[in-house]
Amino acid sequence: MCFELDSSPPIPVIRGAAVSHEDLTLQAADGNTFAAFYATPEEPATVGVVILPDVRGLYRFYEELALRFAERGMPAVAFDYFGRTAGTSKRGEDFEYMPHVQQTETQTVQADVAACIAHLREKGAEKIFTVGFCFGGRQSWLAAADQEGLGGAVGFYGRPADATERAAELNAPILALQAGADQNITAADNAAFAEALEGAGVEHDVVTYEGAPHSFFDRKQEEFADASDDAWAKVLAFIASYS
Repeated sequence: MCFELDSSPPIPVIRGAAVSHEDLTLQAADGNTFAAFYATPEEPATVGVVILPDVRGLYRFYEELALRFAERGMPAVAFDYFGRTAGTSKRGEDFEYMPHVQQTETQTVQADVAACIAHLREKGAEKIFTVGFCFGGRQSWLAAADQEGLGGAVGFYGRPADATERAAELNAPILALQAGADQNITAADNAAFAEALEGAGVEHDVVTYEGAPHSFFDRKQEEFADASDDAWAKVLAFIASYS
């Protein structure tokens, strides 16, 4: 598990920002229906964000993150991975997510990402970025191979092995924000990812925050506030650079 259910993004709320939001049920090309949360600024925007949650799927942290993007002028869709196996209803704290995670496949996750991208494009966004965490970090990078015309792909503490193997297929810039004290993703993993991206000619930035644990990007982790602030600044700069 990544964040606790009562965690929140370590990003300042912009008070007074004109933002609206709604719960959605979207449909992928294979007919799957899945839950999503859509936040949008009042003013029209041409840049949109698809948020790929951690292993637990859609919950409050990612809805809050979508709102933070919208406050900064970017519509965002955060979506749930488990429409095929758990339906579209809201879930409680006792939800056992791992049996559902084990039934996911990259091709079905990417089908749902494509539906989120289509929704944002229907609403006027022209350049789309993916931002993912943990399980979603890996899938965000893979979206650079599987989604056409992506502006860029951001991953927080994702396991990079699959994206490393598919580096030659990645058709969008990559930002990796990795945890130096991650127990499951090593410095060698991150170095291999950077080397593969360099060899494939993919524009990239692989950043490691020394001493930071997996899931450091959390308001409750006050001792890693500097890493969180820097990571958020890098996300915004990355999106601005490739928009």
